[in-house]
Amino acid sequence: MTGTDVHADVEESGPSGYAAARLRLLTQGARSGPPRRAALAELTDDWLTGLFEAGAGGLRGVSLVAVGGYGRGELSPRSDLDLLLLHDGGDPAGIAALADRLWYPVWDLGLALDHSVRTPAEARKAAGDDLKVQLGLLDARHIAGDLGLTAGLRTAVLADWRNQAPKRLPALRELCAERAERQGELQYLLEPDLKEARGGLRDATALRAVAASWLADAPREGLDDARRRLLDVRDALHLATGRATDRLALQEQDQVAAELGLLDADTLLRQVYEAARLVSYASDVTWREVGRVLRSRAVRPRLRSMLGGGKQITERSPLAEGVVEQDGEVVLARAARPDRDPVLPLRAAAAAAQAGLPLSLHAVRRMAAGARPLPMPWPAEAREQLVTLLGSGRPTVEVWEALEAEGMITRLIPDWERVRCRPQRNAVHLWTVDRHLIETAVRASEFTRRVHRPDLLLVAALLHDIGKGWPGDHSVAGETIARDVAGRIGFDRADVAVLATLVRHHLLLVETATRRDLDDPATVRSVAEAVGSQGTLELLHALTEADALATGPAAWSSWRGSLVADLVKRVSAVLAGDTPADPEAAAPTAEQERLAIEAVATGSPVLALRAQTEAPTEEASGPEPLGVELLVAVPDQPGVLPAVSGVLAMHRLAVRTAELRALRLPDGVEGSVLLLDWRVAAEYGSLPQAARLRADLVRALDGTLDIAGRLAERDAAYPRRRGVVAPPPRVTVASAGSRLATVIEVRAQDAPGLLFRIGRALEDAGVRVRSAHVSTLGANAVDAFYVTGPQGTPLPGEEAVAVARKLEEMLRG
Repeated sequence: MTGTDVHADVEESGPSGYAAARLRLLTQGARSGPPRRAALAELTDDWLTGLFEAGAGGLRGVSLVAVGGYGRGELSPRSDLDLLLLHDGGDPAGIAALADRLWYPVWDLGLALDHSVRTPAEARKAAGDDLKVQLGLLDARHIAGDLGLTAGLRTAVLADWRNQAPKRLPALRELCAERAERQGELQYLLEPDLKEARGGLRDATALRAVAASWLADAPREGLDDARRRLLDVRDALHLATGRATDRLALQEQDQVAAELGLLDADTLLRQVYEAARLVSYASDVTWREVGRVLRSRAVRPRLRSMLGGGKQITERSPLAEGVVEQDGEVVLARAARPDRDPVLPLRAAAAAAQAGLPLSLHAVRRMAAGARPLPMPWPAEAREQLVTLLGSGRPTVEVWEALEAEGMITRLIPDWERVRCRPQRNAVHLWTVDRHLIETAVRASEFTRRVHRPDLLLVAALLHDIGKGWPGDHSVAGETIARDVAGRIGFDRADVAVLATLVRHHLLLVETATRRDLDDPATVRSVAEAVGSQGTLELLHALTEADALATGPAAWSSWRGSLVADLVKRVSAVLAGDTPADPEAAAPTAEQERLAIEAVATGSPVLALRAQTEAPTEEASGPEPLGVELLVAVPDQPGVLPAVSGVLAMHRLAVRTAELRALRLPDGVEGSVLLLDWRVAAEYGSLPQAARLRADLVRALDGTLDIAGRLAERDAAYPRRRGVVAPPPRVTVASAGSRLATVIEVRAQDAPGLLFRIGRALEDAGVRVRSAHVSTLGANAVDAFYVTGPQGTPLPGEEAVAVARKLEEMLRG
């Protein structure tokens, strides 16, 4: 169907012809992107022109003007029509009648309409009172009527904008900052708002407004293409959902990707992130330039004359060889020669980060265009400058992004390309893979005084997830990449081996501490064998904490930190030559012993509740609640795990961490006691009283409390809401997990009653839970259960696999 055919339909059939032609245009597979947006705008122009001419009659001094996105000729399938009926005030009744002839047909077709009727003076006043109105008028475009009236308004609005720029641009910058605070950064969000989030279409429009002020201009390379890509994604989103939405929800990403001809949703997100990153970087550079210009203008003319014949003297302070500070930015010295100094980019970046200053756009582009490649392996200075950059703390992020915007990071570390803008479909992670690596280095910079080799810690932080761009286990792939990168950077063979070990085992400590029985000698010995030396253990401990802190708030707590510290202490002892203590000989605390003796004496469960809090952090003004510590001592018997977890689920208590183990009793005390040390928190409301919990637990253990029935009734009364579809649960048998028991690992979506269902399934399978180690990471439960057969020995291989399979089937059902 040609453009001529479309316009002919409009002319022949009026509004119904426009609707039909619009539908055909939006469903033409061969036409998408800018051509379709422009064609839709042109089609709409023709239709509105027909309505205007039919309704205007003999009216003079009136015109129809498109503003905002429609004014730019960028109509997405579900975009609002932003229209201004401009008039000279000569015939109010005629103007009102014309407005009705225009607006009602638009509403009748179900199109969203943002409209106004104003004289040029009223339009300028509205723009002066409302920054958003002024931004829309900057894109004013004539559709029909008095062309001179529209042209006059455009000229006046642009003149007003340029005259008022020193006052209005700071207000626009504040508006952008407030929006970013509310909506987050588009380049890191799993469900981003393409328009409102930082780096989105609103920011791209703001950059156009800055350019129109003639006060400063954005870096133009790639900006139009980034904006086009975001608009293309929004078009596909509108078509996929049939709604005027800008939020790219998870459940719609596959369909949007297919609409755009992309491989999958990850490819879609990566393209969105790349575009948003370019817009964000251009915004940073532009607003920095706006600030510089406004500061310069604020200097009194007389003072500028005193500082050198009418020209302002700009101070240049040396920072490093070939690098100086000028006007709040890091620039290259006049004598700097990037073509003869291959270390200059890293030296400039390190100097900027150390000084807490941004790298000037001109300096970065000059180095990107002219710097020679570093020799392989790198000279010692280059390696030292990289370590200095990584160890500079928070300023590292902005400097790194400036280098990355001009392609310099992938030039230094080619493997970076695979992790650049790579999404992480895990609610625990706040960042894309590449930003997470930099955030880990920022966190690791806080721990450089804790280790003997801070350089290895910082480089390991940069590389620990570098394998996520490759198929398979990212730790295994990352080990190979880390060896190659570390060798090219110039580390010697011993240091390369340490870095490879750190990358390979960067998850070892936290996974072992939260999912394994630390009282089992096999657990501690396996970690010691993997780590190999005290120095590597020290580095791995710091890397573990930095990695978790850089992941997100759900990945680290003082409780997790204490578990990891306990494991490190035990592994350190083994590496020093000590023998791990017999788990049966582990001495209980005084409180645990008191509860155990009372449980034996009464023959029933005994429990204690105690509030727990996190230590204050830099980001938090007060302590972070960990919930409540629940200690339960129960005479050893079947069904303890499902009974306790079921009672907690009935009382709407969420289990954050859980430990279950047999307790050694004092000499002279007969019996066997299980101890449960759990952290729980009320889902809402207040905590139940300990006496009530104990009463229900007694009934659960003697079989008079139907926990399963009570939980089923509650689930039926409150139907589960629709939400993101979670990945299926996974149950595995950990090989060589323990010589005393079989370790069954469960990874599933956290839900009320989950631990009860698992415990009951294990009991039904006829196995005994020797110990349990439960942790909740965001919406994910990661649990390890040490189980034995009735005789107290590990399960045979086939039986263990069968138990794991039945448990997984139960969870899937």
